[in-house]
Amino acid sequence: ATLEHLAGQIVELDAEVLRLSTAAPWADQATYVMQLSGLSVLLSMTVLAAIGDVKRFAHPKKLVGYAGLGASVPASGQTHKNGPLRVTKTGRRELRWALVEAAWSAVRYHPYWKAEFERLARRMPDNQAIVAIARKLLVALWHVLTEKAADKHAEPQMVATKLMRWSWKLTDAERGGLTSRQFIRYHLMRLKLGKDLTHLTYGNMPRRIASVEEVLALKPELAAEVEPSSG
Repeated sequence: ATLEHLAGQIVELDAEVLRLSTAAPWADQATYVMQLSGLSVLLSMTVLAAIGDVKRFAHPKKLVGYAGLGASVPASGQTHKNGPLRVTKTGRRELRWALVEAAWSAVRYHPYWKAEFERLARRMPDNQAIVAIARKLLVALWHVLTEKAADKHAEPQMVATKLMRWSWKLTDAERGGLTSRQFIRYHLMRLKLGKDLTHLTYGNMPRRIASVEEVLALKPELAAEVEPSSG
């Protein structure tokens, strides 16, 4: 009976997190965070709630320290010669947890992060390598939130697929009246990413993405943001 009760609460909480991801002040930031590999809606909202206003952090190193993902110095004051220093494990625990979870997912599915992990794992234990990936993800996160831009390692097809999954979990109202394929294009346009992407493949089925023109007809305020993209 307790498990059934908790399962119902989890469903309600998941729905609330989804609602918040499309509501102020999170809606303006969630897209930039979720484009990063490994960051689901739940992890993205956990990260955003922990960070608050990213402008509080003048440099990504400040944010890394806040998360407790910076390197600590041993009590002796000596440096390690055979690997990285331990993380400080101070700061926001839930932020650190979310980034480590995202890092494990990123190294499984994203080619860039997989290659980075394999490179690091050749000279350090896997748990240290994944913390290093989490730190790099947090630095990337600072840049995309501060600059309101696409991540330089973003894969348009992967981002579009994540946007599609996000849209499926939202109500019509939470999508702002957009269909799923319009929702995908709308957020790709905000990221200035994947302008030439017309379809994505999911479950061995091609799925069409709305055109730029179709979304501009519904959201003309985006016209000023549309520019040639490399994706």
